[in-house]
Amino acid sequence: MIDTSKGFTIVREFDAAPQELWRAWTDPDEAAAWWHPAGLHTPRDTVAIDARAGGRYAYTMVNDATGERYPTGGEYREVVENERLVFTWGNPDDDPESAPLITVTLAPLTPGRTRMTFDLRGIAAAPGDGNIYDGWDSALDQFAAHLRRRELA
Repeated sequence: MIDTSKGFTIVREFDAAPQELWRAWTDPDEAAAWWHPAGLHTPRDTVAIDARAGGRYAYTMVNDATGERYPTGGEYREVVENERLVFTWGNPDDDPESAPLITVTLAPLTPGRTRMTFDLRGIAAAPGDGNIYDGWDSALDQFAAHLRRRELA
């Protein structure tokens, strides 16, 4: 069982509707474009998403400089379209009961603007750790850049 007292929350606002953010989290083509921090990439052929309660997801991040691979995955616990995703996160073979838990909540602010709350429980992490917090903070920067690129297309 995870220790839910450990964790962190990152809140971001985007000039996009909740449906657009949802698609970026649940469409494999879109997830491959951003599901990694800077300095890594996620090959599209490594991404599988079955966004339903009990469904699983998997992807592999690749270090651009070294080629080192980081298989990642988990199980969806709760899926409320355009509003909320709750899923485990870690090595795809980890026991889902002991894996960290991520909750992504999308809240519309005004037409075309959304607040996204990203909450990770089960790992002690903080800004400047050079690891979990900083990795997700950077990945969410990639997420924002992906939404901007999509908007320009």
